[in-house]
Amino acid sequence: MIGGGPSRRRSGASTINGVDLQTTSHEFGQGIVVALDGIADLSTLPGLQDHLWHAIDAHRGAAITVDLDGLVVLGDAALGLLLGAAARAREGGGSLTIVATSTAIRQRLADTRLDQIVAVHTSLAASQGPTP
Repeated sequence: MIGGGPSRRRSGASTINGVDLQTTSHEFGQGIVVALDGIADLSTLPGLQDHLWHAIDAHRGAAITVDLDGLVVLGDAALGLLLGAAARAREGGGSLTIVATSTAIRQRLADTRLDQIVAVHTSLAASQGPTP
């Protein structure tokens, strides 16, 4: 568990043709963290969307942080989904930020300019501060 106090967790998994994506969510500070582990691409998109939409809808107005540190692949479809999730969170009065410490993942976010639309942080602690 990250942080202190009680935490509610929700877990999900998408396995299609041996391709896996594990998702977990828990409370952190005043918001919710959705952590991804595995491969986020077109084949795992339905499970990822279900988990993100559930987190956003169940916590309307909250700060949602998507932790990409467990990913080994971040495909184009997942990038588009993150953009859509950020819009959905804003429409509900909340926000969505991304945590990524991997140089490769951060470079992918920069190359696609997603980091200019969605705030990207290098740690969960940094994601709790003011966003640009």
